[in-house]
Amino acid sequence: MSTTEKVIFEQFPYWEKAIELNSADDRAELLVFVGCGTSFNLALSLAAYANMAGRKAIAVPGAEWQNRPSAFWPEWRNTHVVALSRSGETTETVAAAKASRAAGAFVTAITVEPESTLAKNCDRMVATETHPDEGIVMTVSASLMVLLGLQMIGLKVPASVVNSARQLATALDAALPGIIADRSHFVFLGGGPLFGVALEGALKLMEMSQIMTQAFHPLEYRHGPISLVDGKTVAVMLYSSDQREAETKLIGELREKGAVVIGVGGPGDLELAVDVDLSLAGLVVLPALQVLGERAAQARQIDTVSPRHLTKVVTLA
Repeated sequence: MSTTEKVIFEQFPYWEKAIELNSADDRAELLVFVGCGTSFNLALSLAAYANMAGRKAIAVPGAEWQNRPSAFWPEWRNTHVVALSRSGETTETVAAAKASRAAGAFVTAITVEPESTLAKNCDRMVATETHPDEGIVMTVSASLMVLLGLQMIGLKVPASVVNSARQLATALDAALPGIIADRSHFVFLGGGPLFGVALEGALKLMEMSQIMTQAFHPLEYRHGPISLVDGKTVAVMLYSSDQREAETKLIGELREKGAVVIGVGGPGDLELAVDVDLSLAGLVVLPALQVLGERAAQARQIDTVSPRHLTKVVTLA
């Protein structure tokens, strides 16, 4: 068992420790979720979940919020900035937090490093312990930051999500790598709060296996990208309970064109049950997508402990 694989499957006790660790925070009119890489993908999903819960929210990459916040919100100084960073040392995220505080915004840090620079440059810190063996590729920490973020916007995360996520990851793993064998084109589809998770699934696959992949809102896929579909395509559909009929129709079209479909929460060549509603689905499916990236990497004999060109923390001079 590789270190990355071990960490993915050993993440669930850390979820249990983080449940009910933090409470809701309803200050400021607008929530701005800020992050880079995986953390920005998570920010997109958390912003969507916040809006669905009645909280105005946007998601912005760290460098963009640092350098041109007014392009995203005209009253950017009067916001609650939620900075997501595993290490708490990501240059752009830390700079965005500092600039926001200096301008009068309230800043919350969500991290797994309570002694980090970000933790020392925020008004409120939400932190939890992560797996000590987690390497360059963010797995456990990503799940934990989503869990903490959901709780921060006031959503109840029940203890049962731990088993739901574990069962889903195990079910997908049982079909891998066979379902993806000899496939070289991957697309992740997810709508609403699952779009950020789809982006994260694509990023994990790229980081871990060095396979080029993309993510789209499901019904956008017909508008050009569908031209790439052939017998080498794997489509990972993250079904939304409120759009299942339309998403099922799209998946039928992709299968007719030769794609193999992994249906997470709905029909596909491989159909995986998701036993939570949309408000928790983004959290529950993350470990399964991490498993997918790891198994694709193993099939290509790529060591995910040291991915090409990547470092655990991105810092800029």
